[in-house]
Amino acid sequence: MRVGCITIILFFCLNIFLLGQSKNNTLPSDTTYKLNEFVVTGTRYGIDVKHMPMTISVINRSDIEKTHEQSLLPILTEQVPGFFSTSRGILGYGVSTGAAGGMSLRGIGGTPTTGLLVLIDGHPQYMGLMGHPIADAYQTMLADKVEVLRGPASTLYGSNAMGGVINIVTRKNKVDGIKNNLRLGYGSYNTLITEVANSIRKGKFNSTVTASYNRSDGHRKDMEFEQNGGYLKLGYDINSKWNVFADINITHFNASNPGNIETPIYDNDSRITRGMTSLSLDNKYSITSGSFKFFYNWGRHKINDGYGVGEDPLDYRFNAKDAMFGITWYQNIHLWEESNLIAGFDYQNFGGKAWNYFNVDKHKEEISDKVEDDIAGYLDFRHTFAKIITINAGIRLDHHSHTGTEWVPQGGVSLQLPDNIDMKATVSKGFRNPTIRELYMFLPANPELLPERLWNYELSFSQSIMDAALSYGINLFYINGDNMIQTLSVDGRPLNINTGKVENWGVEASSIFKINPTWRLSANYSWIRMMFPILATPEHKSYAGVDFSKGKWNISSGLQYINGLFTEIGSELKENFLLLNVRGSFQFHKVANFYIKGENLLAQRYEINRGYPMPKTTIITGINLSF
Repeated sequence: MRVGCITIILFFCLNIFLLGQSKNNTLPSDTTYKLNEFVVTGTRYGIDVKHMPMTISVINRSDIEKTHEQSLLPILTEQVPGFFSTSRGILGYGVSTGAAGGMSLRGIGGTPTTGLLVLIDGHPQYMGLMGHPIADAYQTMLADKVEVLRGPASTLYGSNAMGGVINIVTRKNKVDGIKNNLRLGYGSYNTLITEVANSIRKGKFNSTVTASYNRSDGHRKDMEFEQNGGYLKLGYDINSKWNVFADINITHFNASNPGNIETPIYDNDSRITRGMTSLSLDNKYSITSGSFKFFYNWGRHKINDGYGVGEDPLDYRFNAKDAMFGITWYQNIHLWEESNLIAGFDYQNFGGKAWNYFNVDKHKEEISDKVEDDIAGYLDFRHTFAKIITINAGIRLDHHSHTGTEWVPQGGVSLQLPDNIDMKATVSKGFRNPTIRELYMFLPANPELLPERLWNYELSFSQSIMDAALSYGINLFYINGDNMIQTLSVDGRPLNINTGKVENWGVEASSIFKINPTWRLSANYSWIRMMFPILATPEHKSYAGVDFSKGKWNISSGLQYINGLFTEIGSELKENFLLLNVRGSFQFHKVANFYIKGENLLAQRYEINRGYPMPKTTIITGINLSF
């Protein structure tokens, strides 16, 4: 099964390549395609991705909309080679025991995800105590596009960017006018998806407002999920050089966990509220551009840890409040022709309180009350010689109030060769400071922990031909790190210690062939060779998709194959599965279209979280209104 599916995918990619090399294949003269993709994640300012030594995947709004997904994570899992996220059901990821939503790039990230950084418009998103992002907060309604930087980005973004960065660039109107969108969907297991969005641009003012309500009974008993979310963004162009915007995003969800099928849990319910707000002042001159940002993230968690068979219900509830305040400043200076220098400064203050609240006598039992600081400065230099060779070098000095000072270098080179060939090489360091949970909370806590560190070495080749109708690329990477934090038994008790190692190397490949305005083929594949097994990381991940768009019809079909997914370390249990998903829409009115999506149409039996079987075939159908 494994060899057959991998062969099919590779054969598919090979045929795309051969099609592109044929001199007789041409596109209609009225068909145009975007040659260059400008990104901000790897530089803090907009730059053509071909001039960057790092590898970045970009998922645009049009790609997001056609999936009809509520969460961004399954979209990234399909379309970004090397990226994987865990799941446990049809809707919702949850937190604490039995939670999913763990993310990794090239095997780096963790469960929970403390080694992979999520950003919204460039500022970090993670819980102040636990140090990881909350997957249920990252909904498609927020995103204009998502940029995924594969490999360490600690030089620009510091701790937690050890495995890479996911930057959610939020929506806004680019031209004057008013746009309204409404989405309603209903399907398997009494699942309801709703979303409304309004965006306005009038002269110098722009705004975006979105709201959503989603719920599901889940495919297992006691697996209900309910979520409310809202987002508001206001922007104003002060003049041609300066603009300001502020935003706020609030998500509240209730999630139930039935436990492992072998050891069920009762009343394991979570009530989670997450919020984010920011204020940004941006400038853009001919020789310099930059931004000054304030951001504040907060959360309120109430969790009933539940009880097992033969046990009594708990008489207490876990409670936590956390917050993170930060300031980010950076300025890009155009030193001379084809040369840029970025200087930046970051400050973060994060932490919170955690306690058990007892129901009978109403008293609190404190678990943790800690706050820490991180302050950093960085420089990043980029120069292009003769429009062919671009060199990049960066350095960060990062000081954490508990673990001390960390130097973080990065360097790379990219070549822009004839026939739209790009070749890149990069060497970068990633690091992660221990979280407050690992240092001070619960039995394994160890205040003597040091930062995790790794080095990433990467080579890549990519080419676009046939007026960019066909593009393909391949990456080779090697990751070596130590000081990884693991929980081991020391003197008869569990303890977090810096004893783990990581050594991963592998290959990533991707291709897109836009045959004509009606048909598009896409494929990606990643192989990770792990010298030390990593939980929730597949050895092989491949995806092949076909998109059809003509007149009122839009149909896409994707086949994803996962092989060698570690679901348990020690016994080294692995899962292999093949998923077929189909999504389609029909424009039956100028402002309305009907959509339907079917997932796991092959009705595969599989697990991603150990003991949490995934649902078989699920169907969601609904309507989109745009006016």
